[in-house]
Amino acid sequence: MSRISISISFPARLTLAALVLVPACGGERKDAAPADTTAAAPAAPTEARKIGTVKGLQNPESVRWDADQGIWFVSNVNGNPSAKDNNGYISRLKPDGSVDSLKFVSAGRSKVTLNGPKGMAIVGDTLWVADIDAVRGFNRKTGAPIASIPVPGAKFLNDITAGPDGLYITDTGIHIGANGKMTHPGPDRVFKIAGRKVTTALTFKGQPAPNGITWDFTASRFVIVPNGDTTIVSWAPGDSAPQRVATAPTMMDGVEALGGGRYLVTSWADSSLNLVADGKVTRIAAGIAAPADIGFDRAGGKVAVPQLTENTIELLDVGPVLGQ
Repeated sequence: MSRISISISFPARLTLAALVLVPACGGERKDAAPADTTAAAPAAPTEARKIGTVKGLQNPESVRWDADQGIWFVSNVNGNPSAKDNNGYISRLKPDGSVDSLKFVSAGRSKVTLNGPKGMAIVGDTLWVADIDAVRGFNRKTGAPIASIPVPGAKFLNDITAGPDGLYITDTGIHIGANGKMTHPGPDRVFKIAGRKVTTALTFKGQPAPNGITWDFTASRFVIVPNGDTTIVSWAPGDSAPQRVATAPTMMDGVEALGGGRYLVTSWADSSLNLVADGKVTRIAAGIAAPADIGFDRAGGKVAVPQLTENTIELLDVGPVLGQ
């Protein structure tokens, strides 16, 4: 027999002032203070609510919400993230996570090259995709290939975002061999593509392994999260060096800017989704294995977290946590 879980809600509790008889001078008795019937305001939720799980994917690395079409794009690596095997694809999901088109864009079809697709960005009608050592462009409505831009010297293009003057792409500087072993030859960089011209926008000192990148529209700065360090940084073209934003669990991957100095960040180290606000990091979802590059439906208050090694996506409602 299946168990039935019953949830019972009780009315809000009223705080009553005690009825106390207080002797006054000369034995006079005073009435008690009137009862306080004001109910305390409910506390804001501190954890995201799980909506559902999308299954049947193949190493989903990144999710991008298309607000105009009301769909999620999902990049599927389908194998080794460093392998030039031309078997990657991009899925389209409906808002609830149901599959609209599993292989909306697919390697080997319509002359498409797609090896290890990862981060995505939308500019106009073009869906841009970071793919190891190239950036591919597809029509976001038809899936037709539009452009393929080689990035000379790139080792592991990971995430991509649209800045005010072009596309910016992180190069994590790593390589994953056929045996699954990772090496870190570097350098760790951020590339810029304006038109079809590729330049190096930023080279990191050391090997922080820059992963997720987003444009903070309220601060006019990029925010970058590292896979090999604990320091989230911000940077703008012209800066001599990145600036510290916050310290968070290492092995960070996805980042989305919310505005007002707030960001959503995932970490593989503790399988979490975190809210970063004013330099403070608060975990709002846990138990999400291999949380990669998240998608954010701003109007709906929903986050899609791809689980790279689990072949799934977790859909979360973060609206109440963010005060929506």
